[in-house]
Amino acid sequence: MHGNTRIENVQPRRATISDVAREAGVAASTASVVFSGKARVSDATRERVLAAAAALGYTGPDPRAASLRRGRSGIVGVVFEEQLGAAFLDPVKRLMMDGLTAAMAPLGAGLLLLHDHDALADAAAGSDTHALLTTAPIDAAVLVGCSPRVRESLQVLHGRGIPVVVIEADAGADVPQIMLDNRVAQRTAAAHLRGLGHHRVAAVTLPTDRHGRRGWIAPGTEIAIDVTGERLDGVRDVFADAPAYAAAGSSIDEGLAAGRVLFADSPTAPTAVLAQSDLLAAGVIRAAEEAGLRVPGDVSVTGFDGVRVDGLAPYELTTLVQDAVSKGRAAGEAIAAMLEAGTPASVLLTCTFRLGNTTGPVRESGDEAVRRPVE
Repeated sequence: MHGNTRIENVQPRRATISDVAREAGVAASTASVVFSGKARVSDATRERVLAAAAALGYTGPDPRAASLRRGRSGIVGVVFEEQLGAAFLDPVKRLMMDGLTAAMAPLGAGLLLLHDHDALADAAAGSDTHALLTTAPIDAAVLVGCSPRVRESLQVLHGRGIPVVVIEADAGADVPQIMLDNRVAQRTAAAHLRGLGHHRVAAVTLPTDRHGRRGWIAPGTEIAIDVTGERLDGVRDVFADAPAYAAAGSSIDEGLAAGRVLFADSPTAPTAVLAQSDLLAAGVIRAAEEAGLRVPGDVSVTGFDGVRVDGLAPYELTTLVQDAVSKGRAAGEAIAAMLEAGTPASVLLTCTFRLGNTTGPVRESGDEAVRRPVE
């Protein structure tokens, strides 16, 4: 080998749709239609184009080129209040994501999942490694809930001119909202218990803030999570002085921990508990059984969501059933409308009261007040 000889590593050129058309003996527009599916072609033509593509190693249009033509990334961001691992343990959020992905499919859009802490806390600390909301190449965003931290996310997205849809929160009149009748639905369950003669009633709530602090909710406490506050308001529309205990998350274990506190002093324990999720309600039932209480003979329990809870038999929860799939689908449809320069209306979805076997008439044991937390 001579000293001045240079061998270059030349990467083979990626086949294009024009190459495929030439190989198949059709127009480039015809070959393009085969891959896009936007018009009909004969079976013979389709087979010829696909055979040519296989021979050339052509797997489809370059998504980067398509993005440049549309002026879009083809990505929709989904921002959660909690860590993503916790979010996907929640059956309601999983169903909601099913609906959202189904609505996004016709757009050919992908989803980028974000946790608002990653996007903002790190940015505030001067780090640009995880400030995804300020840099992520997204066309639109869905905010799941709207705590103070997520409202900061909203401001970041507005500053970038990115369309936003919010699920279960009031983010202002200019932001499309996919809402659930949380207060009205929870009021329905509370009225059901009152109709059964219950007066000593307690609530087990979802987290009241992003920290997920567990414990009694003192009077006047500001509740930063909209869903938690709305459902608690529904309880207190019927039972104004009902004590409330905040769980650190929506899980059976958290419901069990809350129930142990509620039933620690059985003579003054509540005769009914309104839990803000079915998972919490299942944990409360376990705590009642652990304390030697019968459900619903000694204590009635209601849930919220209408999801399947494994291991709950022979109980069927009295609960409020929401259509979580429709909630996600409505958010996706709103995003699609905005990307087409439309103005989607906000949507209010309603829950359905479902009577199970976990509620019954109040036991004959007097009306002593529920034990209050020590100040």
